This record gives sequence, structure tokens and C-alpha cells, in this order.
Amino acid sequence: MATAQATHAPLPASLTPARIERLAARVSAAPDAVRVTTTAPYTGAPLADLPVSTPADVEDAFARARIAQCNWAATPLSRRKQILLRFHDLVLARQDEALDLMQAENGKTRRDAFLEVVDIAVVSRYYARNGSRYLAPKRRRGAIPLLTHTTELRHPKGVVAVVSPWNYPLSMAAGDAVAALMAGNAVVQKPDTQTALTALWSLELMREAGLPSGVWQMVIGRGSSIGGALMDNADYMMFTGSTASGRKIARDAGERLIGSSLELGGKNAMLVLDDADIEKAADGAVAACFPSAGQLCVSIERLYVADSVHDRFVDAFVSRAERLKVGGAYDFSYDVGSLTTAAQLKTVTEHVDDAVAKGAKVLAGGRARPDLGPLFYEPTILAGVTPDMTLYEHETFGPVVSIYPVRDDSEAIARANATPYGLNASVWSRSASRGRAVAARLHAGTVNVNEAFAAAWGSVDAPMGGMGDSGLGRRHGAEGILKYTEAQNVAHQRVQGFTPPKSIPPETWAALLTGALKVLKAVGSR
Repeated sequence: MATAQATHAPLPASLTPARIERLAARVSAAPDAVRVTTTAPYTGAPLADLPVSTPADVEDAFARARIAQCNWAATPLSRRKQILLRFHDLVLARQDEALDLMQAENGKTRRDAFLEVVDIAVVSRYYARNGSRYLAPKRRRGAIPLLTHTTELRHPKGVVAVVSPWNYPLSMAAGDAVAALMAGNAVVQKPDTQTALTALWSLELMREAGLPSGVWQMVIGRGSSIGGALMDNADYMMFTGSTASGRKIARDAGERLIGSSLELGGKNAMLVLDDADIEKAADGAVAACFPSAGQLCVSIERLYVADSVHDRFVDAFVSRAERLKVGGAYDFSYDVGSLTTAAQLKTVTEHVDDAVAKGAKVLAGGRARPDLGPLFYEPTILAGVTPDMTLYEHETFGPVVSIYPVRDDSEAIARANATPYGLNASVWSRSASRGRAVAARLHAGTVNVNEAFAAAWGSVDAPMGGMGDSGLGRRHGAEGILKYTEAQNVAHQRVQGFTPPKSIPPETWAALLTGALKVLKAVGSR
């Protein structure tokens, strides 16, 4: 495994104590709030001292948000569009600040962090340019042709609660807020404490872009402490995290009769068909399995490879994995960075050790690298994984993938679908039609052909989300913004409705309507 020397990366110059404290001051919390200290994954050194919000702080944030939302909802869509486009420009212009923050808080490589900058720029531009089209009043066919004027209106939900995770601290924080804000909602957000500075940075830039005070606010704290206050006050819940937490949020949202959108866990599969370009598929597997040290909801943890190409693919994939440069630095010099938390390192280590103890073979990696830093783990490829091993069906969320030979497409599809999850999948074939046909048979919300996950994720005009235990609702596209709205049907009846005029007997009126319905069907009316 190609690696650097031991990592002792100091914080970049942009992360001065004054800057960190300025970002921390944006947390909605009392002046005398309890503080919590985060650490830098590269070194384990203290990073930020953040105020912790209480349930009362959350309630206060919602109260301010409701006042601000009334004016924000009345703000013309053209004005909201301008703010999002300025935010887009600020993110690109000041991307080095974001890259430093993401690396310092999350431990990912700079190239992985840069993809989050690209993602937020694309999403912001998309909803700025397309939001008006989705939200504008739309004429619908009326009950009686020419006599019923029907319009569909879209109103914001009100105040949306966004709970965002640590693994993609810019994409998941700002990306979900952008659509909600464009739809005219206010947002009260709880980013994960470990990566809160990145979320607070996005809030700072949105304010610089012109977003009014109070429309987007941040609270910090454990879900067990302030999650109830978020649920009790929200008009809609947007959550990214574990399936177990998602189930509870769905139950609580159902009890309150509010909507929720949930992106949850995954055990994503990649299928290498017998006609795949092996070199490209091996490159694709590296890109699919090891970005952000595998801490990516849509990354691949299961590889199903056709028997006839299995050995060639394994050789190509293993050789590439062994050449990856593992380490931490605030530049573009490394391929794989650090895990983010000690808990995640513990999970990865336990999953791999359990598999090896029960007979799995390590083809690459398989060990932690404390010589590089406290939370580094090598990109790991396993063979011979069986159902009695923990990682066979449970999400590892680390740089670990298992390879399984399969006889044909049908077996690959069946084994890929043999999971309660259904978030993302990848199919590799030289035949576009064959690849798309296999993709259509997979139980996953997004499927990429000859790509890992970026093609579907980056196609922001199409919906993205999970099936089964991977969640409810969708990001991106029309669904990604309309979920933050309430649909209203305004129907204006003119001249005559369904009630018979006094001059016409009811039985005659019934006969007339029956005849009219037959005519409408005959002429092809919808």
C-alpha cells in the first residue's frame, strides 16, 4: 500500500482561532451555553469549541424563523434566484476555505472535498434557474371543459428542520437547505457537531449573498437532547443518517401528520458483467469503493463479478488499490484520507477482523494505520465473505469491499437485490443497452452504468433517493423542491356546475351528463 510518512498535518492558516469562533457564534444558543470540543481526524488534536443548543434554544430559533419566513415567502422568486446564484459564486470563489474546513473536520482528501464544492454549485444553480418553473402557478384541466378554471398553486411548508450528517458536511448541509429556501421556507438545521463549522460556513456565505436574518438558522446538540424539539416545531423533516434513526423520525412525523424525507443506509452493489471493459471497471471500482474513505452513503461495498472475467478483474482492482496513496495533507497529494471518528474506525476494524476470523481472505489492505494518524485505515478488499460474517449484510461505512463471483447476469441481479437496502448500484458492460436493461432490474433508487455514483448523483434534474430501508422521498429534480411545498387546487366554476338548473328535472339532467361523458370519451378527452 503506497502511503505517506506519519501524518502530523497542522491546521491550515485559514482556520485561525478568530475565524473558528466567528463561525461558532452563528450557532443559535444562549451566551452562557455549555461548550463541546471537536477534534481534527488527521491528528486527534482539538479543533473547535462550539456552544451547545438546548431544547429552549431550538424553540426560540423556530419562533424567529416563523417571523422571518412570512417575509421570505412574500419575496419574489426572482429575488430568491439572485441570492442562490450569488451563493453559487461565493462558494466557487472561496472554495479553499471550504476545502480546509471539510478536511479539518472530516479527514477526507482534498479531491473528495472538492467534489462537494462542485455539488453545491451545481445544485444551487439548478434550483435558482429552475425553481420558478416548478413553483409557478399551473393551469390544470377543469372538471367541465371551458367552464371550470383550475389552477395548482404551491405554498411553502413553513419552517423545515434539516438534520445533516458528518460524512458530506457541505453537500448534505447546504444542498438540502438550498431547495427548501428557494421554495420559500425558513430552515432550522442541526448539522452533526463534528462537522458543524462547514455547515456554519455555508450559512455565513448565504447571508453574504443576501439571505435575510432568521431565515436559515443552525442549532448544535445531540439528537437525544434536541431532536424532540426539532420534531415538535417543524413543518417538515429532512433527515440524512442511519436507518434506525430514520424509522423513529418517520414514526414521529406520522404522529404529527407532517411530511419527512429520509436518506438512510445502504449496502450498495456493483455488477461487472462478462463483457465489461476490465481496466475501466477496475478504475471504476476504486472510484466506487474508496472516496471519503468509504464514508459515503452511495459508495460500493459489494462487488459481483462474472466468473469468466473474475480473476482478471480482481488482479486489476487489487493492483490499483495497492497503489493508492493514503495520508492526510491540505493539498491534492493523497488518494484516500482518514476516517472521521473513533467510533467509525472501531466499526471498520471489527467488521474486517470478524470476517477474517471466520475465513475471509484479505486481498488488499485489512489494517489500521496509526503510523499515519489516529483514524486511518487501508483500502481493503475481501474475498470469501459468507453470510455468517457481520459485513456480509450490514453496512460498514468505511474503505472495505467484498468480491463475489457469479455465473451470469441473473445471479448477479438476484444477489445484488438480496438486501433490505436500495440506495445505489453500479453496472459495467460494453453494451449500453445490456447495461441499462440490467440496471432497470436492480432494486435501487439510483443505478449508474459504467460509472460508480457520480453520474446519477450529478444528474440533478432527476430524482435521487433510496428504496426499502434506504429511505423515503427524493433529492434533486422536481421532487427535491416540491416536497417542501403544499399543493393547493383553486377551481373557479363559471356559468354552470354539476347541480342541475331549476328548469331541468334531475333525471333529465342525469341523462344529459351521461351523454356528455360518452361524447368526451369518444373524442379522446383526457
